[in-house]
Amino acid sequence: MTEAHREPVLRVVPGPTDINANGHIFGGWVLAQMDIAGGIVASRRARGAVATVAIERMEFISPIDLRDLISVYAVVERVGRTSMGVRIEVTATRDRGATEIKVTEGLFTFVALDENHRPRAVDAAA
Repeated sequence: MTEAHREPVLRVVPGPTDINANGHIFGGWVLAQMDIAGGIVASRRARGAVATVAIERMEFISPIDLRDLISVYAVVERVGRTSMGVRIEVTATRDRGATEIKVTEGLFTFVALDENHRPRAVDAAA
């Protein structure tokens, strides 16, 4: 994912209910935020409803702490006939904005859906 002038799709601060026994944020919570952001980007590209069908690769790089500001970045990396691969990266900003670290990344696959919730073609030219 290029660093030049990228904007987060989603920004959120985890709360006390999102913390695990080790004092870090649950991996499932992070995964949900990534799925939300990826779905936004995929839905825009597909110009309609999409569904997550696979997480091809997921890597947790560093833990997220309570009070970190989480920024989720997503970009369509590939487009097939009915599906899209969306690269998703999460950074955590801490120390009142003094530190930003990459905490996780993954490649999610979304399928475009028609009105009957069946796969439909994605316009390759969009």
